[in-house]
Amino acid sequence: MSLYRAEMRRLTKRRFTKFFVLIALVVLGLLAGGTAYTHEKTTAKTRAAAEAAADRDYQEQLQFAEQARQECRQNPSNFGGDCDNISGPAREDISSDQFLTPPFDFREDFGVLVVAWAAMLALVAFIIGASFVGAEWNSGGMMNLLLWRPQRLRVLSTKLVALLSWLFGLSVLSGAVWTGLFWLIATLRGTTERVTPGAWQSIGLTGLRGLALVLVAGAIGFGVASIGRHTAAALGAAIGVIVIFQFGLGIVLELARAKFYEAYLLPAWIGGWMLKSYEVVDYNAPCDYSATNGCEQPTFTITWQMAGGLFATVALIIVGAAMMTIRKRDIT
Repeated sequence: MSLYRAEMRRLTKRRFTKFFVLIALVVLGLLAGGTAYTHEKTTAKTRAAAEAAADRDYQEQLQFAEQARQECRQNPSNFGGDCDNISGPAREDISSDQFLTPPFDFREDFGVLVVAWAAMLALVAFIIGASFVGAEWNSGGMMNLLLWRPQRLRVLSTKLVALLSWLFGLSVLSGAVWTGLFWLIATLRGTTERVTPGAWQSIGLTGLRGLALVLVAGAIGFGVASIGRHTAAALGAAIGVIVIFQFGLGIVLELARAKFYEAYLLPAWIGGWMLKSYEVVDYNAPCDYSATNGCEQPTFTITWQMAGGLFATVALIIVGAAMMTIRKRDIT
């Protein structure tokens, strides 16, 4: 059996892998279930029920207004003495739309759910990638493997390729199921109108960017764990980035009134990558007044090209460092 096939089999059979994939599926399933529960197709029956609810609310508002007028006439000083001007709303002021459960519009709403799918899988990919190589370093399995396959770079790169191939398959399969599931939800609980070829192209490109994010997250987790030779090294680095460099740095930069401080934080770059662009506003700077648009704060736009370049650079640096480390350090 080739090393690649052996690594693919080992990754697939690991209980850790199955556990975190199951967690991801449960979370995504709850999100899909919540979406289906909170949306409803607009039909003649639901429209009639909403109209009836609007009529009831209108009658209740008239009753409240009449009660207020009676109380005003009994104690005019409490109401300023102008009791005749107390009146309820006009019927047209109460729209039946506010009593309708909104339908799930596949064209308008699915894009955000693609981002949620990508974020969930990227988190799982980072953890699985870190554990995949970190567990072998910690248990001594890597040392034993290199005794009969003493090609360090080839062994580590094959493991990385196996990981990325497995993540690619998981992402494609889950993405197809995710799309089909919400298409079904839109069919039963909303609408699939206006889903043009252009809309499918936009969804597909967002999905491809999500796939790239998953692969980069897996490669970074793999690289950090390999450098630290322990799964905890990658998880500790992730916690440090989140706690220190996200929350802590964000608070410090905001207190220091740094220019475009949000651009130093990871969520803005993920947003720029997944949403094609993300606008950071400098609320601490004086606004530029415009006669047409009023007060406008300075903005900085993070494009998907900028975010993609940053993620690719970070991944290459970390994976490259992992390759250099295994080549030069003792295997003990």
